[in-house]
Amino acid sequence: MKVKIESSKIIKPFYEDNIIPPSTKSYIPLSVFDKVTYEAQIAVIYAYRPPTPPNAAIQLGLQKALAIYREWAGRLGKDQHGNPVILLSDEGVRFVEASSNSTLDKVMPFKPSASLLNLHPSLSNVVELVQVQVTRFTCGSLVVGFTAHHTVADGHSTSNFLVAWGQACRGLDINPLPLHDRTIFKPRNPPLIEYEHKGAEFMSKLVKKENSLNESTTHHVTEDIVVHKVHFTVEFLAKLKVKASSMNGNNNNKPYSTFESLVAHLWRAITKARGLSGFETTHIRISVNGRTRLNPRVPNEYFGNLVLWAFPTAKVKDLLREPLPYATKLIHDAIIKVNNNYFRSFIDFANHKVKKGEEDLIPTADMNKHILCPNLEVDSWLRFPFYDLDFGTGCPYVFMPSYFPTEGMMFLLPSFLGDGSIDAYVPLFQDNLPTFKKICYSLDLIEN
Repeated sequence: MKVKIESSKIIKPFYEDNIIPPSTKSYIPLSVFDKVTYEAQIAVIYAYRPPTPPNAAIQLGLQKALAIYREWAGRLGKDQHGNPVILLSDEGVRFVEASSNSTLDKVMPFKPSASLLNLHPSLSNVVELVQVQVTRFTCGSLVVGFTAHHTVADGHSTSNFLVAWGQACRGLDINPLPLHDRTIFKPRNPPLIEYEHKGAEFMSKLVKKENSLNESTTHHVTEDIVVHKVHFTVEFLAKLKVKASSMNGNNNNKPYSTFESLVAHLWRAITKARGLSGFETTHIRISVNGRTRLNPRVPNEYFGNLVLWAFPTAKVKDLLREPLPYATKLIHDAIIKVNNNYFRSFIDFANHKVKKGEEDLIPTADMNKHILCPNLEVDSWLRFPFYDLDFGTGCPYVFMPSYFPTEGMMFLLPSFLGDGSIDAYVPLFQDNLPTFKKICYSLDLIEN
């Protein structure tokens, strides 16, 4: 896929004639949830069939959306006390126009490969908090590559912004408007730290250093990581859910969710494919949205990060020997525990232990890690309205993450078929891929 960059520029928020531009000297302090998330750029890719709007219309819509979501047009910085903040400086975002000398059907359906990196700006050494690349193909199709800094917002907030961008392009008022106040997460007095947060959201700098040394010894094998896309049909997911819920230990006998059932299946299949020792311990890092967990509930319009993680854990031998409901129950129970009390405990811990420097702790979230084995991480985008980004000529027919070859870091997305099927992007070592392919569609093979 040959992509030629036609132009690259910085664009700033556009304020309507009746709006007085706000001060560019103000800032928003980072919340405890912003400080504990991934300090990295995340990239996603959209594809649109012709007819498509001109680049100028897409650019103007983006500028109008940035006037409402000013954080994206700012920069990360420090306040006068050295605390991390988002500077509302309106310095702008990067907007890149590009073209390809081929038709889109030559490279579609997109498969996870390094060629996807040509469709969005670089993720390294970037000061802009958002970058956009619009690539035109000779058939009239359009690909939009979007990158955003995770410190500013989680997937929920970012998807709200993308929908707003589309609304602005179509000449609509942005609705709903974002809630910008990141100071709403107050610690209790006195603090009540009920859970162990060291080892979950935080780890000591010493542990981080040891992990980095171990990682550096295996870095050369990252070239052997393949991102494999698996399509799970609605029929398969229904059967999987029935099987996962067949020995449900819940008192109300409610079936497990499709998400819990699928993640349990993938956890077992990947663990089997990795050929791990039965005595090893494996866990999954699963994002849990705090908007619905906190009491009082935080509005869906809250803009920022509001995610903690569940860590279902098992011995390899138990995970593979026990039937699917065992793993599904571990996942379900771990997610349930990340409730209001857990979120409040985290807020107290982050403010009283971490902020005051009582312990030498840093976040466990790390996008620079290349190998997660024997563990996994799952980023679920199943409930985000990413497919609703309509610039005025219709919604995208493909939405997908860029190429992230981190062994064990899965992405789950609704299929572009729109029928409830799910696509899983699973990065594995090349040597483990044949076994995974053999069992990933089997409901029984793992147990046999």
